[in-house]
Amino acid sequence: MNHLPHLIQDLALLLIVAGITTLLFKKLKQPVVLGYLLAGLLVGPKFSLFPNVTEIDNIRVWADIGVIFLLFTLGLEFSFKKLIKVGGPASITALIEVSAMLGIGFLLGRALGWPLMDCIFLGGIISISSTTIILRSFDELGVKSKRFATLVFGVLIVEDLVAVVLLVLLSTIAVSRQFAGMEMLGSVLKLAFFLMLWFVAGIFFIPSLLSRIQKHLNDETMLIVSLAFCLMMVMLASFAGFSPALGAFIMGSILAETTQAERIEHLIQPVKDLFGAVFFISVGMLIDPQILAEYALPIGVITIVFLIAKTLHVTIGALIAGQPLKTSIYAAMSMGQIGEFSFIIATLGLTLNVTSNFLYPIAVAVSAITTFSTPYMIKLAGPLYTFTEKRLPSKWRKALYRYSNGAQTITAASDWQIVLRTFFLHILLFSVIIIGIIVLFANYFQSYIIAFMPGMPGGSAIAAITCFVVLSPFLWALMMRKLQPEAFSNLWSNRRYRGPLIFLRMVRVGLGIIYVSIFMLSFFPFRYAFGGVIILAGLAILFSKKIHAFYIRLENRFFYNFNHREMEAARQNRHELAPWDAHIAQFTLQPGSPVAGMALEQIALREKTGVNIAMIKRGDYYTIPAPDRYEKIYPGDTLFVIGTDEQFEQLKKHIDPAADTLQQDEDGKQEVVLKKITISNNSALAGKNIRESGIREKTNGLVVGIERRGRRMLNPESTVVFEDFDKVWIVGDAKLITRLEESKN
Repeated sequence: MNHLPHLIQDLALLLIVAGITTLLFKKLKQPVVLGYLLAGLLVGPKFSLFPNVTEIDNIRVWADIGVIFLLFTLGLEFSFKKLIKVGGPASITALIEVSAMLGIGFLLGRALGWPLMDCIFLGGIISISSTTIILRSFDELGVKSKRFATLVFGVLIVEDLVAVVLLVLLSTIAVSRQFAGMEMLGSVLKLAFFLMLWFVAGIFFIPSLLSRIQKHLNDETMLIVSLAFCLMMVMLASFAGFSPALGAFIMGSILAETTQAERIEHLIQPVKDLFGAVFFISVGMLIDPQILAEYALPIGVITIVFLIAKTLHVTIGALIAGQPLKTSIYAAMSMGQIGEFSFIIATLGLTLNVTSNFLYPIAVAVSAITTFSTPYMIKLAGPLYTFTEKRLPSKWRKALYRYSNGAQTITAASDWQIVLRTFFLHILLFSVIIIGIIVLFANYFQSYIIAFMPGMPGGSAIAAITCFVVLSPFLWALMMRKLQPEAFSNLWSNRRYRGPLIFLRMVRVGLGIIYVSIFMLSFFPFRYAFGGVIILAGLAILFSKKIHAFYIRLENRFFYNFNHREMEAARQNRHELAPWDAHIAQFTLQPGSPVAGMALEQIALREKTGVNIAMIKRGDYYTIPAPDRYEKIYPGDTLFVIGTDEQFEQLKKHIDPAADTLQQDEDGKQEVVLKKITISNNSALAGKNIRESGIREKTNGLVVGIERRGRRMLNPESTVVFEDFDKVWIVGDAKLITRLEESKN
């Protein structure tokens, strides 16, 4: 009789029991995650009614793989671009509520008399909401299109990144067993350094590689390649001293920026489902019913405190971020649960052997209870809002309303703010890249060259020359790249600002010299390094044009990869202007319109109908050119929209089902026009991206399309750089557009 390995027997037992329990929970319309937890409890060592798993260590290895794939898919849904787009309200809300929950969890643990490390980890466990449970609940309740849901999705994105930072901080605290301030700061800076380095390198290389081999990527090959990328980053993260799960998350977020993201997510889903199921079952296997019974009171206390505190602090955070009271309460009532990251944090404590045995099953029990309660919490948001609004003093309600409106209309920034913000971000980004290249070549590439050519002189020189070739475009960009030319020019025109602007340039040049010195000292003794700095400065001046051209190619490649997914999606969905039959039309919002009084962001006309609002005319004298997403529309407003006839029909149905008049302005007296201009090599726009060009300010309009070498893009990102012979479609003031077209360098 053939001997069947225990691992196969254990896996068969796991999946059989999990299949039964998940079918049961599906029948009861409950999350299948709870079915996995129950399956783990039934086959675990603490429950003797059913056959038990025999080789728990092997199952835990599978569970570790499950964590990797779970974080990989979360990264695919995360995307750094989404983090950039969530804006201030979601970021402020997330940081306030996470900080508050960390403190409340710690104090709650101390009140229960728990050891220090248990209190710290409890704060981490209850600070992160469950993305999976929230998305599933929103789908079932049909509220994904609501305004508060947008805020919740933004908060979840920020929470995912905060959870990654928490994993690093908790690991540091667990190893040192104390709050070592400098050590924790070092860990955060190290994480930030590697995050930026991996992201920049990943966006530059991986999309380009996938594009080159795309014709060879059938489903099988794509699955293998994406898993290889994932595990490669897992190894790099582990080698750098981070959690393997962090590496999986980072690679997922890099691949999320490629045109293959949806395909990879679809292909990886079955793999994630299998190993994710094993992970959640392994979580259930660690549940001890006796501990649950013994700690029933702490479980109840933690659950009640968590639900109240989470709801309260999400509401406070959203209000501080300038959200209306209704949106804040609805968002808060949606986030009262813990899930994936909470299990991973609890597992980290067990793996490092720094938390008590009771903390893990308590976390699972709280998660299960709050998962059950989530749909009911969302349904209770309406009554809670009504109750709160009625009992708030009138002065408070008016103050909240004024604060919310005021916060959402603050959009302008001074030229100094723009220049300084760009200055510091520029220095931070290029410093990380430059230091990363120096460390890579000095510590690894140099050793490889010397080992490859044993006994031969010149190994360090070869490594140094190669390093300088790679470094030179980034050093040039650090010192010489123009930052926000329009804002810089506005400031330079005022003589009193020229001194500070020259100082900022000198700081950049000084940093470049410091980095060149560090580079030389990394390869050569001091007496040679000093002369090398002078020689390299001369070479940089001599080859400055070639270095500049090389950097521009690198930058264009990076931004092309970064924006390629959106550009390709627009092409496939036929959201480009082809066959360029879009035109200007006017529409007057009628009394009783379902969207009256709503912000453009909330109405989402571009996403739902494809049209752009170029201008809003309110009354006889007040016009709002190129309105931002926070602008509200009211009955009597005249909307100047750009689109096709088919899109206008969609617009009428969406904005005002009773409207049957969408008048096209055919009398030649349009206040705004759709006009095409061509970028020549001496145009003032050549080489600038949309934001730097200042088109919005110069034409009171916006860029709605670009035609480049036969390829058409609608609503291009503000980072898209104008190239020679681009045909740019602008909606704005006709005279100002003509004036812009005639401007030369």
